[in-house]
Parts: sequence; structure tokens; C-alpha cells
Amino acid sequence: MAAKNPDLHGNVPDHAQAALLLIDVINDLNFPGGDLLLPHALAAAPRIAELKRRCTDAGVPTLYVNDNFGRWQSDFAKLVAHCRTPQSRGRAVVEQLLPDDDDDYFVLKPKHSGFFSTTLDTLLEYLGAKTLILTGLTADNCVLFTANDAYMRDFHLVVPADCTASQDPAENAHAIAHMHRVLKADVRPSAEIDLRRLRNPPDPRPQP
Repeated sequence: MAAKNPDLHGNVPDHAQAALLLIDVINDLNFPGGDLLLPHALAAAPRIAELKRRCTDAGVPTLYVNDNFGRWQSDFAKLVAHCRTPQSRGRAVVEQLLPDDDDDYFVLKPKHSGFFSTTLDTLLEYLGAKTLILTGLTADNCVLFTANDAYMRDFHLVVPADCTASQDPAENAHAIAHMHRVLKADVRPSAEIDLRRLRNPPDPRPQP
């Protein structure tokens, strides 16, 4: 399919059946409980990075869906710069998950869900995405809120359990189980996801 905007630079797909969402991974973790979240975020970060690499290779676009930390004047580049400073507790996580300006999309959110008061709906409609792969921080909060809103919009959900983190591992596991049971999310480990099948799902219509 020809690019919708051929005058724009970059290799990011203009059409994709599936999209990878990195939720709140650009994060300084400088909040109460951030110290508890840090080791679990560090454990998840390399798996998210590897999944992102595989998605890029498979033609599945990456969408950074990130909190604006209550700073309405900030843009995404400023958030990345802030979270890479020595004062940022989450710096080591952010350094593993830096965006590619030519290949990634960016959505800033003011609240828990990536859909609330953002352009995410419009972007996903533009892409034609039907499946969302949700990763990031935290499974029992912003990932869960985003998954709930995605489910109500009839998206097929994939939430690889090894690509999320929460302050409490037990609460993380509970949230993943909830998304699997209630939201019908596929929660298999990221290495087991068949990205090319998600990008080109089989035709559900009966065959003659």
C-alpha cells in the first residue's frame, strides 16, 4: 500500500492490522512507590525492547502512549530528555526503550487510560489496527485501564505477561489474569507471539 503521506520522512507503516503500545515506559519513577516498581520495570525493559525490535522487523508499528505527568506544556521529546537526567530514578529503564523518531508514533495522555482525552482512537483508525499488543507500566493501573477501553472498542488484545510490571508482583499477576479472563487478552510470553500472523490475520469469513 502506498504511503498516505509520501512527503513525510520515516519508515513507519501507514497501515497495520496490529500495533504495539508501550505504556508509560518513559518514566522518571520519581513518585512514592517508584523504588518498588524499579526492579520489576528493569526486568521487563529488555523483553519489551526485544519485542519492539521484532515488531519493527515484522512491520508492526510502535506507539508510545505516555503520561504527561500533569505538565500540559511538555512535548514527548521534553519528557524523554527529563527522564534521561541523573535525577531520574527510571533512567536505566528509559535508556533501554528510547523511541525512534522516524519509526514510532507518540501519544501523550493526561489520565490512566491511553484513550482518555487523547488522539489514540484517531491514530488507530488511521492505521486500521484491529489487534493491540499492550506492554509497559503498570499492569494493575494504566495498562489495565487502557486494556479496558480497548476491549470496549472491540480490539483484540495481546498483553504479554513478561512485558509488564507493577510495584507488587502479585498484583501484576492478578491484573494479567483479570485481563485474560475478562478482556479475553492473549497473555502468552512475548517470545511466543507470532507477529506476522497478527499483522496478517486469517480471513474469518467461511471459505467456499
